[in-house]
Amino acid sequence: MTELKNPFASEEITAPFNAEWQAKRRVAAAVRLLTEVLVTSSPDTSKMHDIAEQLENTAADFAASPRIYGRLDWIESGEHGSFGQVSHELNPLAGYSNPLAPPVTTRIEGDMAVGRCFCGWAYEGPPGSVHGGYVAAIFDQFMGFAQKLGDQPGMTGYLHVDYHQRTPLTTDLHLEARITATEGRKTFMEGKMFANDELTASCNALFIEPRQGIYSLETQTRPEDVFSPPRANRG
Repeated sequence: MTELKNPFASEEITAPFNAEWQAKRRVAAAVRLLTEVLVTSSPDTSKMHDIAEQLENTAADFAASPRIYGRLDWIESGEHGSFGQVSHELNPLAGYSNPLAPPVTTRIEGDMAVGRCFCGWAYEGPPGSVHGGYVAAIFDQFMGFAQKLGDQPGMTGYLHVDYHQRTPLTTDLHLEARITATEGRKTFMEGKMFANDELTASCNALFIEPRQGIYSLETQTRPEDVFSPPRANRG
């Protein structure tokens, strides 16, 4: 299997690895647009049924194509890019080929990670505001990337989010994160989210490097294989 090489998704908006991802990004963008239109429009009921039929036929056409399940299977052939490149396309928060993603873009500036996100009406929780669950998910994705500031990437141990005020929809959100401490395999971090230069949420997070390193995920896909010591033989 191709090595994971870089466990992080590529920074910012990088070019697609090949023409397949380029086309998939276009489809994902169209689905995002459709989702935004769906939750903000009230067309005639018969028209909606017609649209639904068209989409059901399109989904059936897609389903007839070769299927690949999971990022490790996507990189196995070597035709779809590295683990980081595939993650940059399929990640549910940052993937440009995943219509679920807003998406979140990230980059490193000195000793700080910075990011950007824009959430439309499909992400509404309180009126005119981003759902708190999405705020937490955005932090989880962004803070996970921000580990690139250190040298021991891991998985989320905890994520504590403080909501200072509502996070508005249809507004550019700015993210910042720094490493505050490291203890063995543990990396402690703090992050902030801003809208129009006003702090809307902040978080403290712990990430734990797998016992055998992040690259052990390449062949050990069960959480207990990665984080737990070998079990005794109970015969």
